[in-house]
This record gives sequence, structure tokens and C-alpha cells, in this order.
Amino acid sequence: MTSPRIPLALEGYPFIGFSAFVTLITAILGYDFLAWPGLFLTTFITAFFRDPERMSPASPDALISPADGKIIVIEEQFDDKYLQQQVIKVSIFMNVFNVHVNRIPVNGTIEAVQYTPGKFYSADSDKGGLLNEHCAAILRTETGERMVFVQVSGLIARRIINWLEPGDTVHRGKRFGLIRFGSRVDLYLPVDSDIAVKLGQKVSAGETAIASFSK
Repeated sequence: MTSPRIPLALEGYPFIGFSAFVTLITAILGYDFLAWPGLFLTTFITAFFRDPERMSPASPDALISPADGKIIVIEEQFDDKYLQQQVIKVSIFMNVFNVHVNRIPVNGTIEAVQYTPGKFYSADSDKGGLLNEHCAAILRTETGERMVFVQVSGLIARRIINWLEPGDTVHRGKRFGLIRFGSRVDLYLPVDSDIAVKLGQKVSAGETAIASFSK
């Protein structure tokens, strides 16, 4: 029998604890004009770091969403950063109200993890996609395809957390990191992938099928 887990990301505990402590002190001292905003902030931070369990789709061929959010880009382009080949890029924008824990999109092996420092423009802008701080994981699937998923910081996000290491064997739906306070995740997929989402569609990490690889 699996023991229940608290549905919060561990990385959020220091932020939640500090905010709750300050709120409690201001309430004890009678500073209601500070205690009420503090309570709101603590509630918001707790909600931001929520980490619910997710159920992956039954189809073993489905590549699932690594992030909660909205599809803002689906386009074919040449990837000159990671794979040096034509790809389909799919971008998911996470606002501050989305779950920010990221999940592995497909079974495989991590070939490389590349962190690049950068700016902090709005994550849903073209400039943000090109110039913002980001961390990319290059993955080879069990059937030999190569794809990339990239955590991109945002205007408010200032911390990318990625637990992956080159050589890791990873499994679809498992947690691999998070980004604090608004951001995006980009996918670079084989050009013959069958895309299962549309622009503007809301997706859920670990549950929504993004694509499948052509046989």
C-alpha cells in the first residue's frame, strides 16, 4: 500500500514557511493591515507549489505534456541549438496560476543537459523564447528518436530547477523539475511527429497527449 504524500513540491516549503511565519508574527503583534495581505500571499505561494498526482494516458505511444499551461507555438523550424535538424517546435506557456512541476514527456535516456543563463523577458514573447535563461534536456527515446524539452524562465521566474543528469534513464510522467513563478517549456520534436494539440489549447503535465512519433 502506497503511503499518501503531501501534494506540494519540496522546493516550496521554505517560501511557504517564511511567508506563514511573517504573517503569524504580524497577526500576533496586531498589525492586521499587514497580516491580511500576508495571509493572501501565503495562500498564493502554497497554491503555486502544489504538486498533484497525475494519470498518464493509456496509449504507450503518446508523448505527454511536460507542463501545465497553454499551447502558444506549433511550428516547423530548423533547430540549430540542439539537434541540428528540422523539427516541430511546441511551446507551452505557464502562468502564475498553473502547476509548475514539470514531468518527463516520454520514456528514454537523457543524452545531455544544457543550462544557458540569459534575460528575464515575458515567457510568452518571441524575445523571451530566444533570450531568456533556459535549461534544455536532450532525450533519446526507447525507439531511437531524439527530442528536446527546454525549461525557459519568465519575467517573474528567476529560478529553474532541473534534477536530470546525462545518462539518466527516465520514465514518462515522472517529475524532473520546476520553474518558479511563471515560465514556459519548449519541445523540439521529430519533424514527422503526429501533433495532437492545437494553438490555444490548455494542457496538463503528465496527462495531455502532445504528439506521437510516426512509425
